[in-house]
Amino acid sequence: MTNYFRRDSATIAVFMTASLAVSFSAMGQDLEPRTYANTPVGLNFLIAGYGYTGGGVATDPALPIENTQIELHSGVLAYVRAINVFGKSAKFDMALPYASLQGTATVVGQERDREVSGLIDPRFHFSINFFGAPALSLEEFAKYEQDTIVGANIEVTAPGGQYDAGKLVNLGTNRWSIKPELGVSKRMGPVTLELASGVRFYTDNDEFFGGKLRSQDPVYSVQGHLIYHITHGIWVAADATFYTGGQSRVDGDKNDDNLENTRGGATLALPVNKANSIKLYYSTAISGRRGSDFDTTGIAWQYRFGGGL
Repeated sequence: MTNYFRRDSATIAVFMTASLAVSFSAMGQDLEPRTYANTPVGLNFLIAGYGYTGGGVATDPALPIENTQIELHSGVLAYVRAINVFGKSAKFDMALPYASLQGTATVVGQERDREVSGLIDPRFHFSINFFGAPALSLEEFAKYEQDTIVGANIEVTAPGGQYDAGKLVNLGTNRWSIKPELGVSKRMGPVTLELASGVRFYTDNDEFFGGKLRSQDPVYSVQGHLIYHITHGIWVAADATFYTGGQSRVDGDKNDDNLENTRGGATLALPVNKANSIKLYYSTAISGRRGSDFDTTGIAWQYRFGGGL
C-alpha cells in the first residue's frame, strides 16, 4: 500500500477529489416528515429548493486523506403526483438535484483544495398507504380525519450524476441504490407521531479511482418525527434519524468505514396561499462514528395544482 500512495502532488490531489463523492453519498440520509400523510388523488406538486451543507465528512479509508471539510450549495427540481392504487392513496415523485461543492483536505501532510459543479444522482420515490388513508378526491378529503396510517415507500437513485473516476470531485456515485421502507403515522389531536425504518442496497461501482471495483454493504436506518399542527396548514416538526452499516470494499479489501450515526433536525411549513407554500429545514449531527459532522440548512417552495383545486 505504501508504494500505491507514492505519487506526485497533482495525482494525490485527484485521490482527494475522487473520495469526496464517496463521502457525499453518505449525506443522503433523509429527514422527511409527513411521508405517509394522505393526499387527495389527482393533486400535483412542483417543488424547487435550495440547500447549504457545511462541515466535516469522512473520506474513503483506502485513501491518504484527513481533515476533510466541505461546503455544498445544492438546488433541486421535483415533481410529485398523488394517485389511486386499488383504492389506496399513493404518491410518485422524481427529483433532479444540482450542486456546487468546494472542499479542502489534508493529503499526505499538505492541504489541497478542489471544487466542482454538476448534477447529483436523480431520485425516484413511490409510496403507498396500506391502512388508514384511502384514496380520496379533494371534496372527499375535506371530511377526512387521520387516525393511524401504515404505509410503505421505495426510493431508487440512478447513476446520472456528475462522475469522473480520473480527475474531478464526484457528485454522482456511478451506481444504483434502492431503499424499501415501512412507516406508520399516528394523529393525536394537533400532534402527529411518525416512525419509519428502511434499508438501502447498492450496486457496485466498477469505475472507482484507478479502475478498481467498489462495493458497499446495505445501510439500515430508522427515523422518527414529532409533528405539531399549528393552524391553517402551518406545522412544525422535530426530526431524528439513526443509520448504521454500509461498510465498503475496494477490490474485495474491507474498509474501516461502518456507519453508526445519529442526526437531528427541525422542519417548518408555511402556506403562502391556496396553491403555494414554503418549507424551511435544518439538520445537524448528534453523534457519529464517522462522516456525520456536518450541518444542513435549506428552503423549498412548493406549488400545487390539479385534482379540482
